[in-house]
Amino acid sequence: MYSYDEFDRTYVKDRVATFRDQVARRISGALTEDEFKPLRLQNGIYLQLHAYMLRVAIPYGTLNSAQMRQLAMIAERWDKGYGHFTTRQNIQYNWPKLVDLPDILDALADVEMHAIQTSGNCIRNVTADHFAGAAKDEIEDPRPAAELLRQWSTDHPEFAFLPRKFKIAVTGAEEDRAVTRAHDIGIQIVNNEAGEIGYKVIVGGGLGRTPVVGVTIRDFLPKEHLLAYCEAILRVYNLHGRRDNKYKARIKILVMEEGLDSFRAQVEEEFADLLERHHGPSLIPDPAVVERIEQAFAPPAFETLPDTDDALDARLTNDPAFAEWCQVNLTEHREPGHTIVSISLKPVGEAPGDASTAQMQVVADLAERYSHDEVRVSHEQNLILPHVAKRDLPAIYDALKGAGLATANINLIGDIIACPGLDYCALATARSIPIAKDIAQHFADSAYARTIGEMKIKISGCINSCGHHHVGHIGILGLDKGGKENYQITLGGDHTQDLQLGQRLGPGFDAEDVVPAIERLVETYLGLRQDKDETFLKAVKRVGIQPFKDALYPPKESARAA
Repeated sequence: MYSYDEFDRTYVKDRVATFRDQVARRISGALTEDEFKPLRLQNGIYLQLHAYMLRVAIPYGTLNSAQMRQLAMIAERWDKGYGHFTTRQNIQYNWPKLVDLPDILDALADVEMHAIQTSGNCIRNVTADHFAGAAKDEIEDPRPAAELLRQWSTDHPEFAFLPRKFKIAVTGAEEDRAVTRAHDIGIQIVNNEAGEIGYKVIVGGGLGRTPVVGVTIRDFLPKEHLLAYCEAILRVYNLHGRRDNKYKARIKILVMEEGLDSFRAQVEEEFADLLERHHGPSLIPDPAVVERIEQAFAPPAFETLPDTDDALDARLTNDPAFAEWCQVNLTEHREPGHTIVSISLKPVGEAPGDASTAQMQVVADLAERYSHDEVRVSHEQNLILPHVAKRDLPAIYDALKGAGLATANINLIGDIIACPGLDYCALATARSIPIAKDIAQHFADSAYARTIGEMKIKISGCINSCGHHHVGHIGILGLDKGGKENYQITLGGDHTQDLQLGQRLGPGFDAEDVVPAIERLVETYLGLRQDKDETFLKAVKRVGIQPFKDALYPPKESARAA
């Protein structure tokens, strides 16, 4: 993992000291809330419905055990004993007191963490594939590129006040587990025809009230040009992005209005200018810096292990619950004898993405003992142990089961993404968490969930789409309709390399009617699928949405709705 140098440590500690003074002035009344607002936002602090909310950056979703224990300590000491892991690989605390926030940031700095640029119109936390460095299909670990981007973008003087927030994601495999086509800039590590490693650059993606699938602006970019090309994109956006209407200020709107060819021509001109005339050398990373970063993400010293283990096989034979968990929650690792463990934060009856202090401590202990001291946060609000020897799976499962973390539902219908919704968020128009809980409870039978197979349900409590509903196989959008919560359903979204947006099926449903509607969609799928290998999404792509629409809106109801 990357470790701070002296400059990093001093910089973060100085920021905490500055903010401590700003908080003191706010509490004394020397600063009004309007004056304080931009200062707190620069430190990741929002004012939500009931309290301040602190969003902590977890760069590319990677933590060590000490950092996870510190997050647990913060939850216990200054919040309500839990934290909420988000779809951008961050963690949020929903109940901190203003007077405690400088101490919380100080505690984060002690373990090389902060909340800088987790809010505001700047370049946000850079995200990456949560299986980075472990996935068998990976061309190259994307985290060195993400860390390089993080260092370049942190406190960048030219991009501190962009037209709107700006998000970058990096993936190193053909299977896109970082949702790169839904980011302002998406970067995919690729090989060119000569076998050289470089980047495919995608631009102008995003969800929110105007969902857009990102488009490829460069098929292949040499690695040393990453910062210069991103700088060129940001310069064009910063100059021409709209500032008169925040709903039209994201780069996706600029790319659509300009047209890709015109936007690309401007970027290429700026790129050439950066490289050839003025500031080029400063944007070609120092090879020594790049080497230091790459060394920080060098693979751990894996043991040479057989791919099978007699004790593990015996446990699989004799413990059906363990066998089910292994079948559902493990992913193939690049090293023989090892596996990737996904820890579901979606137990039935709990808010998706929440983890208690005790649970975070258990995960930290497991990471330290069994996963080369690494934990990952996925954009699907789960935790990952990326490097686990298969022989250790029984011990890990037993510990997770004792902590209520052994739910075997990864990629199944209970593995739901949901934003905080109206229970916490000042922007929300409907609740998300109770809807997710109701659906998970209804489909709690694990055998039925496995019969349904792969299913991605994603729920947002407002049009801002923090729950990624546009790219859910089933998307649910909560809105306010005449003072009552109402939920629109979309179908056929896909967050992978084949990213596509779901189609709205029809009029929305009251909260109590959402679960019956989902059940009708599932029954329709089970009735029309060709075989068990045809997933829900494949079936929707084959037959279209009409059979599902007919199931939700029978002719009589359709006529009344019209």
